[in-house]
Amino acid sequence: YQHKLKLALIGQSIFGQEVYNKLREEGHKVVGVFTVPDKNGQADPLALAAEKDGTPVFKFPRWRAKGKPIQEVVAAYKSVGAELNVLPFCTQFIPIDVIDFPKHGSIIYHPSILPRHRGASAINWTLIQGDKKAGFTIFWADDGLDTGPILLQRECEVGQNDTVDDLYNRFLFPEGIKAMVEAVHLIADGKAPRIPQPKEGATYEGIQKKENAEISWDQPATALHNWIRGHDKVPGAWAKIDDQVVTFYGSSLLDASVPAGRELAIKGASRPGLVTKNGLVIFGNDGKMVLVRNLQFEDGKMIPASKYFSADETAALELTEEEKKMAEDIRAIWKGILSNVAVIEDSTDFFKSGASSMHVVRMLEEIKQKYSGLQLQNEDVYMATKFADFIQMAVRKLRGEDKEEELVVDYVLKNVNNMTVKIPYQCFINGQFINADDGKTYDTINPTDGSVIASVSSASLVDVDKAVAAAKEAFENGEWGKMNARERGRLMYRLADLMEEHQEELATIESIDSGAVYTLALKTHVGMSVQTFRYFAGWCDKIQASEYGATIPINQARPNHNLTFTKKEPIGVCAIVIPWNYPLMMLAWKSAACLAAGNTLVLKPAQVTPLTSLKFAELSAKAGFPKGVINILPGSGGLGGQRLSEHPDVRKLGFTGSTPTGKKIMQSAASNLKKVSLELGGKSPLIIFNDCELDRAVKMGMGAVYFNKGENCIAAGRLFVEESIHDDFVRKVVEEIKKMKIGDPLDRSTDHGPQNHKAHLEKLLQYCETGVKEGATLVYGGRQVNRPGFFMEPTVFTDVEDHMYIAQEESFGPVMVISKFKNGDVDGVLRRANSTEYGLASGVFTRDISKALYISEKLEAGTVFINTYNKTDVAAPFGGFKQSGFGKDLGEEALHEYLRTKAITVEY
Repeated sequence: YQHKLKLALIGQSIFGQEVYNKLREEGHKVVGVFTVPDKNGQADPLALAAEKDGTPVFKFPRWRAKGKPIQEVVAAYKSVGAELNVLPFCTQFIPIDVIDFPKHGSIIYHPSILPRHRGASAINWTLIQGDKKAGFTIFWADDGLDTGPILLQRECEVGQNDTVDDLYNRFLFPEGIKAMVEAVHLIADGKAPRIPQPKEGATYEGIQKKENAEISWDQPATALHNWIRGHDKVPGAWAKIDDQVVTFYGSSLLDASVPAGRELAIKGASRPGLVTKNGLVIFGNDGKMVLVRNLQFEDGKMIPASKYFSADETAALELTEEEKKMAEDIRAIWKGILSNVAVIEDSTDFFKSGASSMHVVRMLEEIKQKYSGLQLQNEDVYMATKFADFIQMAVRKLRGEDKEEELVVDYVLKNVNNMTVKIPYQCFINGQFINADDGKTYDTINPTDGSVIASVSSASLVDVDKAVAAAKEAFENGEWGKMNARERGRLMYRLADLMEEHQEELATIESIDSGAVYTLALKTHVGMSVQTFRYFAGWCDKIQASEYGATIPINQARPNHNLTFTKKEPIGVCAIVIPWNYPLMMLAWKSAACLAAGNTLVLKPAQVTPLTSLKFAELSAKAGFPKGVINILPGSGGLGGQRLSEHPDVRKLGFTGSTPTGKKIMQSAASNLKKVSLELGGKSPLIIFNDCELDRAVKMGMGAVYFNKGENCIAAGRLFVEESIHDDFVRKVVEEIKKMKIGDPLDRSTDHGPQNHKAHLEKLLQYCETGVKEGATLVYGGRQVNRPGFFMEPTVFTDVEDHMYIAQEESFGPVMVISKFKNGDVDGVLRRANSTEYGLASGVFTRDISKALYISEKLEAGTVFINTYNKTDVAAPFGGFKQSGFGKDLGEEALHEYLRTKAITVEY
């Protein structure tokens, strides 16, 4: 933008102040600021900023009298010589001869997508009427009410539980400031459009006042929720309870079974509300529910709705000397803000004394600077507006007497496997199970019969941002960041114990959600998860030992006595994205090392297998992990996983999944150069020599392919069998397959369960069709089993040539791909085995240990198995080469993925 303008800013508020600051930063000259008079002795933020800069400031109480412009006011305005009027937020009526006076006229910011919601309560009506989109318009002022031509517009999605504050803080405020500056630039360069407002869709709604904000109860729950959130915080939707006007704040739709609670009669409501441990539940005429968090009485006192029946039962605290000192420090902070109040009495009301929402932020920040251990939220100020009440609340928080509510979990109950399993189904964010912000859900399916297990919350982008913010707060300011390493280990041991106590329930959930055979789920999916947490729990207080922290001799050590040492530190917020084949075990492999290192995490389970991750979240809360340390977000990987990979506050991302997705993650992670570890696809070769123990090779080879229905990242994707034993090997494999029992994974005698989900089964069938078309010999299987569910026959291909699709690409299913190699051709089979872009695992069967070790040195894979397969251990590092990824899970090396090294030099 080349040109700069002389501007008059007409308006008020922090929004006006920010627009003023940004315009000046961009080189425009503000020749005058026209704002409202001081209130209770305090200047408006826009006036404060302008006065500080020496910009002329005019504080007119009004511009018109008896419908006519006040000439003295107009003359004062004209004297500054503005070329453009900018009205970022203005509550005064400005005369048209002021609007039209500058060379470029006037532009106004309006918080709606015009022509919808003209008028002064636009944001409120956006929510009241349940609009799916919100936004703002910058338009050219004319003599109508919000009717002038449009210069530019921006819009955003409205979340199901968004409030006025949410929309304003997330979008209307930050993006509005940018757009105001952009609009001025466009005008300066002669590029600003004037688009007439359409007549279609135009609405005008008046200012909402307290007297017309009463709740009408004969409406669906969604309409009640929209009415309440549309009036939050001003003027406040209200109803009469016990002949008193009670205002409702903080509503959200409640999609769950009716909770336990105490009935509360509400005038006009056909059904009593319920005071529950989470708040006040009210009912729409459709029987659906709304949860209200806070209530305010006529005297201004606000309480958590859950405390309605016990609001007056709390006795005043006797303060210690230290607490009295804190109270006086806070009194001084109040006095600095409420400069118009001579003395801050116990009865002084923060808001009735002239404070506004911007002063809430200032007050809390000043308190935080003096008392970092006192964590207060904006809502706390609204709950205790009088000084004495505020001090009591602050002291209770400092003492830890505001005890956390017991974890509330709404379960799906399933009577299965001779037990009742209790399955959480909501997002787990900041220590609470909550619905997705936009209310969206999806069905997770039992692959055994295709039935729906549960309708699970599908995390939105808003939920991702909430989870990351919670993890960031827990890391930077929460109890977790201050906890010593040994205590961190104690929590992890406790979590491992709880997982073991619930192992049968976890294994059952894993079995019905992923199709894993129950006995395998119990031993491996759950059993190894427990072992992993115990292993890394033991590392917590040893990270600074040995090579993890060292002293280093340096050249400048003399004569100045310098000392350099290193220490390992946690990285911060880590995102973990896991696959669907071992839902709980993949969670454990990554999150245990992450937590042991002292990080916080946001975990995205696979969309099709979220349930054991959510059960894990419940157990982590019961183990005592502080809020925000562990967050679990079920839902779409393309949405949630993508947002995590590009999120600026995520400093590390661990991913297990496909190679194409891993490449996309690396591109997104470059946005803030976050640390990345990837465990990706594989096409693991298994070489079987004629000097092997054949029966053992057959047994282990089948396990290498069919373990966990072939849904195994290190599965042997291609078997190379020496020519002289090839036919015997194939015959024995087919004989053993015929003995395998395919069936219900909960049946203890089942060997082979269903594939994880329908789309994967269809992909496997297509894979087999491709193999046949390319000329491979289908010896056995290749078809779907004729029964309900997603079952596939164990499959064997022979005569597979190196150029074929099934020789090069991973099936991730129960498909054995066999190729011959000539007797004695060790180097030839090695070349073929390494002729792949993958390098996750590999194996060799031979009695010749020298040959085995030679092969192991030459194979380009992160893991080599000799005369065995699938033998992973929590203490052994696991990870791949080439396009199978980089970084390690498990073992001591996994800790390096979640730590950073700091070098510190001291002169003494």
